[in-house]
Amino acid sequence: MSVRIRLARIGKKKAPFFRIVAIDKRVKRDGKFLENLGTFNPISGELVQFHSERVEAWIEKGAIPSDTVVKLQRRFKKGQTSALDKVEPLKKHTLSKAELEAQEAEKKAAEEAAKPKVEVKTEEKSAESTEKDKA
Repeated sequence: MSVRIRLARIGKKKAPFFRIVAIDKRVKRDGKFLENLGTFNPISGELVQFHSERVEAWIEKGAIPSDTVVKLQRRFKKGQTSALDKVEPLKKHTLSKAELEAQEAEKKAAEEAAKPKVEVKTEEKSAESTEKDKA
């Protein structure tokens, strides 16, 4: 039996909340787990509970942690566990349409200001070439 340490969702619709569990890799995401190793709130970015000794014990026994659990474990070791020391939320901040349009306008203005002004004297050259052609 190969054991994984991964997240199991226990939150409700539109309000995710995850349990960190040791589970057989063949079992579905929210299926029966072997041991509860902690909880994680991705909205606030808070590690509510994390049993690092138990996680280490499972890893020593051969359990393979998921990428997300590895990230959470690193953050826990750095001491970022409380709501004040927020773990970086998984959900990115979304901007409104007006804010996005304002950012695009600023970018265009900055690009136009950065372009060097080159004056092209095509009208004078064309006038000179027509005078030479007539002569």
